[in-house]
Order: sequence, then structure tokens, then C-alpha cells
Amino acid sequence: MFSKNTKYNFKVKTVFLLLFSAFQFSVKAQNSTWKAASFEVLNSEYKTFKTTQYAHVFSGSKHNIIRLAPELEGLTGLELPFENHKIRINAPLKLKFKESVKILIGIFQEKDNDEYFQLNNDPNIKLVLENGVTITGLPPVNVYSVSFPKGTYFLKYKGLFTVLGVVKANQQLTFRNAELPDGKLWNPTFIVEGFSDEKPLFEIIGGENKAVIDEGMPGTEGIQGGFEGGRVVKVGDTYHMFPTERAGEKGVDYYYDRVKTRIGHWTSKDAIHWKRESTIFQASGTYAITEDDNPMNDRRAAIWSYMPVFNEKANKWYGYYLAYTVSKTIEPNHSFGRIWRCESTVDGIDGIGGPYKDMGIIMEPGLDSEPWEGRQGVASFFPYKVGDNYFGFYSGAYPFNSWADYPKKTSKGWFVALAESKSLEGPWSRIKDGSNPIKSMHPFFVENPIVSQLPNGLYIAVFDGGPDGWGHHLPNMMAYSLSKDGKNWSEARYLPIETKVNKWWDIMRTPLCLIPEGNDVYTIVYNAIDLKRRFHPTGMVKVKLNKDVMESRLLELK
Repeated sequence: MFSKNTKYNFKVKTVFLLLFSAFQFSVKAQNSTWKAASFEVLNSEYKTFKTTQYAHVFSGSKHNIIRLAPELEGLTGLELPFENHKIRINAPLKLKFKESVKILIGIFQEKDNDEYFQLNNDPNIKLVLENGVTITGLPPVNVYSVSFPKGTYFLKYKGLFTVLGVVKANQQLTFRNAELPDGKLWNPTFIVEGFSDEKPLFEIIGGENKAVIDEGMPGTEGIQGGFEGGRVVKVGDTYHMFPTERAGEKGVDYYYDRVKTRIGHWTSKDAIHWKRESTIFQASGTYAITEDDNPMNDRRAAIWSYMPVFNEKANKWYGYYLAYTVSKTIEPNHSFGRIWRCESTVDGIDGIGGPYKDMGIIMEPGLDSEPWEGRQGVASFFPYKVGDNYFGFYSGAYPFNSWADYPKKTSKGWFVALAESKSLEGPWSRIKDGSNPIKSMHPFFVENPIVSQLPNGLYIAVFDGGPDGWGHHLPNMMAYSLSKDGKNWSEARYLPIETKVNKWWDIMRTPLCLIPEGNDVYTIVYNAIDLKRRFHPTGMVKVKLNKDVMESRLLELK
């Protein structure tokens, strides 16, 4: 692979281009087991990246690090161009070292594939980490060290690989198998805000380093399983939260927490200290007696996703929420969702606390349903105004490939689509122009979107981006998508809030709001899961909007 002069050749069948102009930097790793060495890149237009979770390792690509061995944490890698290896152009990478070093390169373990760099037998190249990095959408990565004395070198190579860092030559690199998973499990790849080539729309500026509502706090009495979903709105100087409380029952298995749910009303002056005010609705917790969508079943066995919306024309708060039939034996056990609308009995903006009265079902399974809505649909609803009309995000999950699969034969997928109406009261109609479900945000996982508008008029939806757990390989971050017209939505960007606040959760779930606080700062309240506990807490984080990026995104959208 390398000759014993100042020109070293990386040889593989596919050609990979690096063409550089001057760029110099010093590398200083922090909190890394392996000590970094300083180096310079000459004739370079390339950026570097910090070798850490979520780092995008190639320019012009969404592939990012989703797992890495701790030995590599905090080193500095080189962001090589992803596409050039496909067009068979080769140019040297010129590096200057002020001391003897070892370069750490990640080699994709897929033999006889022209696109990936293939190793030759070279005693200068030593395997130091087997399965040492997981990069989304790409094969398993073994990490090798390549030794260089002090000096300036041209590295000429062919095929795709990644430079993960440069360490001092006297560093003891002990071999081990890190046993990290195959990156092809994460497919498709995704854009992590602040880690890709593009500038982030939101900077994470802080928040609470622990849950703001947790087990044992006042108001959580009688809630066995914690919280999931709902919405937070701000009226004057008061935050109002309407979460789904996984009430369950003491002495009953934790799975019942997902059945006997209720909608609570909580208030706060700072989105940190919360007080429980009341119960808005309580589910029955009664299991179904038939497998199909039969009126003999209790169709309010579980209730979720309460969305308060103020109707200025009616001068009162409306609530939209989801009610399920629940089976003991069929996956998913929450089935045949129906969306109810309710109204506060107290007029005006201050009537947000209710009490509320049901006004009837606005969407349900029926002749207008489509197979992608699946056994779980209709699984959520959020209305928002566009011009003189309204759109409403509705969702489905566990889709049927065809109606012949009804009622039990389902596949996987969590989708959203749009309904439309002339008013918040309805009637609501599924849009039937071929645009549903909306896969531009993510091809198979979007849950519980909540829509608002940015200062320049862009519509923004924040939503649950999907777990990295329970057998799923998804981003495990909250996400957002943008729209110029409220109908056509951009590819999701994901918010790695754990880069600025302590990660007290294992699985990130649902953002409940994006509330403007002035000076381009927004509050997000969210739910998450600590897998060691039955109780699912609620957290809070602050983000800051970059208005220049906001304007550039507006120009990019069709």
C-alpha cells in the first residue's frame, strides 16, 4: 500500500479524487484514550471533523458516525469527498507531520467491491480496532494504523475509506474487537444538525441537565409509566402542557401503562417547574373482545396525543386527541385509531384549562382509508392554517400491503399524510392527489408532528425521529422539517441536544412544542425514556434560530 519514499500509494480498483488548496490546522484531541498529534494538510480545500458520534465523515454525503470505540473519541479526521471515488479521478493528498505519527484509517469490510479501498499485504499497516466504527449506510469498519516519520508526504490512493485521526508514533495502540454493529443497519442515512457541511438552522444553547418532570415529583402520584406525547403552548407568561399520562395501575404489568392512559393539564412559569392542574380525559383501559374494528369493542381503551389549538373565530380552545381500541394479543396492541375533537366550555384565551366537552369524531378508519394507514391508523392529528384553509397532519402505522391483509397481517412503517378542511370544525378529508403518505421527511418514520411558523413564514414541523432501540435503527433524536407552502415538506434534520445537555435518556421520543421566547430563542419540551426505569420523564431544552440560515432555506425550497 505504501512505498518507502515520500510517495505512498493507496491502491484499489475504483479511483478516488482529493484535490487540495492550502489549509492548515492543529489537532488537539480532548478526552481521548489515544493522544492526538498535530499535522497540516497542504493543497487542501477539505474540512476536518471531530471524530465523535454524529460526525459526517465525507463531504457531499449524509453518512455519519453512529457508533465509535472510545479510543477514537475527540481525534480529528479528514472529511474526504464521497462522490469522487466513483468518477475514477485520482490526486494526491499532501500531509505534513512535525513529528513521527500514526494515521488511523477506517477500511470498509466489503471484499471485492470496487468502491471500497482494498488492503494489500503491507507490514506498515496494522489492524488496531476490529469493528471500531459504525458509519450509517456503509459496511463494517476496521481501523488500521499507518506509521509515518517526520516530514511531508503525498498519499495517493484509490477507493473509499475514511481518515479518523492522527496520533503520536509512540502511542501504544492495543488491538481489540470493539464489536460495533454494521452501518448498513442504518438506512437511509440522515442529516444531523451542526455535524454536516451545511450550517445548522438551530444552535442548541442549553437547557436542563435532568428531567423537569420525573417520578416522585408533585403531581406524578398515580402515574406508573410517565409521559409520552401531547402539546405545550404558552399563554401570556404561563406554559400549558397536555401530556399523555401513562397512568396504568399499581400491581399491574407496565404494559398496561400504555392502555389505561389519561390526558393531564400541567402549568409552569419557566418550563422547568411544573404543577399538575387537572385531568382532561381518562381512558377506560378495557381490552377488545374481537380482532377487527368492531363496535362491540371499547374504542376509548387508550387515549393519546392531545393537541390544543385556539380557534380565534370561535374564541375558544379546541382539543384534538386520539382514541384506540386495544388488543391483548395482536401487534400493535393499539389499533383502529379515531380522532376526537373537543371544545373548552370556557370562552377566550384563558379558557385553555377547560373543562372540555367532546364534539365528536373527525377522522376514523373507513372507506376513505388507505392500506398504508395500517392497523394503527388514524394514529395522530395536528391541524394548522394555510391561507384561508386548513391542513391536518394525520398518521398511520403497521401498514397493510393490501386490504387482503386486514385485520392482522401488518408490516412496519410509521407514516404521516395530510387532510384538508375549510374550518377547524371540519369536515376533514384525506388528500387524494397521490402525495400521501409524505415520505420526503423520512421514508418510513415520522411520528406526532406539531406545526408552527418561523419569522419568515416558513412552516416548521417538529416530530419524533424514531428510536435507536427495540430492534429499530433510527436517529434517536427529535427532528424538524420545513415547508414553504404547508404541503410539500423537506428532508428531516435531527437535533443532537445531548451535545449541550446531559443525556439522561436512552431513547428520545416526542417534542411537544417549539415556543418562541424572543431574541430568536425557542423552548422545546420533550419526552424520553430511560430503559432502566418504568417511568418515562419529561425534559426541556433551549435552541437559537439562525436567521441567515432560515432565509437561505426559504430560497432552497420549491
